[in-house]
Amino acid sequence: MAELSIIKFNAEYFSVKDTLECGQVFRFLPFKNGYKIFTADKCAYAYNEGDFAVIECEKCDEEYFKNYFDLSRDYEKIYCAATKEKTEILTLAANAGKGIRLLNQNLEETLFSFIVSQNNNIPRIKGIIEKLCTALGEKRTFLGEEYFSFPTAKAMAEKDEAFYKSLGLGYRAEYIRRLAENVKNGLDINKFSNLSTKELKSELIKIHGVGRKVADCVTLFGYRRGDSFPVDTWIYKVYKEDFNGKQENREKIADELTARFKENAGYFQQYLFHYKRTNKQNAPKC
Repeated sequence: MAELSIIKFNAEYFSVKDTLECGQVFRFLPFKNGYKIFTADKCAYAYNEGDFAVIECEKCDEEYFKNYFDLSRDYEKIYCAATKEKTEILTLAANAGKGIRLLNQNLEETLFSFIVSQNNNIPRIKGIIEKLCTALGEKRTFLGEEYFSFPTAKAMAEKDEAFYKSLGLGYRAEYIRRLAENVKNGLDINKFSNLSTKELKSELIKIHGVGRKVADCVTLFGYRRGDSFPVDTWIYKVYKEDFNGKQENREKIADELTARFKENAGYFQQYLFHYKRTNKQNAPKC
């Protein structure tokens, strides 16, 4: 059995549950007192215990998971910036979600995952990605249990569109198959990291099956660009009900809120998304 590393981190600005369940990542499962997290070909067990967030991982993956959970960033500064906006909904959201951290995710996995996510719900997205990993990923073990890595583009490119439709991808099957083929043939999305956020989104939108919403998500959750603000149903609800917004077009809403919050836009988006989705009084009326 591989040697384990245990990382302890002050929990004031690190809620494992809120970080994982705020829509930015799909490969995790409840486990013991917390969650197992799967990323690329790695796995960790993370949970909150008293004043600490605890991450258990293989010793060789310690630096990976320190970076994955963004442990070097000062989230108190981000939280204070949110409360200094003097906007009631943002203050409430920051207080409710101050433990949310933006993950540093594998770029390829993030891009494929958010293509799967479009016009989809989270349980179904998670199910499809799990089927994809089980079918094409490599079998590994962690804490005595098996899991599957996220498949390589080479492995994915060997399957046809019918295979992806059999996993429940529907019209997205063509997008996944073509992207896998392009990555296998040399498309290097890591090179986009050197671009400005505007240029980055333009390059992502050139990929077949990537629209503005997916580009915003990948820019924020994969490339960690804080000046990106994905707008889904919940954020649209926030914009209309709490910011008294006048725009109807979601791309224009994203542009407006990014311009307003600048480099903190993505962090504030996560506070707002989490608050609106989890606050019972915001639940749709039956």
